[in-house]
Amino acid sequence: MDPVERLKTGFEKFKTEVYDQKPDLFEPLKAHQSPKYMVFACADSRVCPSVTLGLEPGEAFMVRNIAAMVPCYCKNKHTGVGSAIEYAVCALKVEVIVVIGHSRCGGIKALLNLKDGADDTFHFVEDWVRIGFPARKKVKDECSEMPFEDQCGVLEKEAVNVSLQNLSTYPFVKEGVANGTLKLVGGHYDFVSGKFDTWEL
Repeated sequence: MDPVERLKTGFEKFKTEVYDQKPDLFEPLKAHQSPKYMVFACADSRVCPSVTLGLEPGEAFMVRNIAAMVPCYCKNKHTGVGSAIEYAVCALKVEVIVVIGHSRCGGIKALLNLKDGADDTFHFVEDWVRIGFPARKKVKDECSEMPFEDQCGVLEKEAVNVSLQNLSTYPFVKEGVANGTLKLVGGHYDFVSGKFDTWEL
């Protein structure tokens, strides 16, 4: 099937089997959204949170990027991520921010493979995944005897922890956590074994 036709056919199926069948869900969404969650997930095509977590339209405000990274607060860098966090917390009043790592993540492998002083292979990827460098250092220090793939498995979760810590550098996030209106949660989806784990720092 032609790739564009595949999208059109997919929408027609959604319109007939979902949109037209659930007016109680979609009618209110025409006026406003009130998601409970903000979800950071990887852009990997195998890990769509709406599918894996069964999230309905309107339930989650989502940001997807390489390795589900969240950078530290900075007003003149990574403003796309910062503006999404600000809007989710300050305007939409989400109750939970979830950062989800996953098995066999290419971004995590790129992070673990970084070589000091080596030229970057990509225009953007290496610079982006360096957000998780503290997690890489921890894994290299504590798990150096483990095989590379096992180190990646540990780093998948440690990178989530770094992103959760980075979230706390945003003043509106820190305030929400302090007054109990906002919770930060880490998650990991293992699509090899079919498991999903969550935790809080």
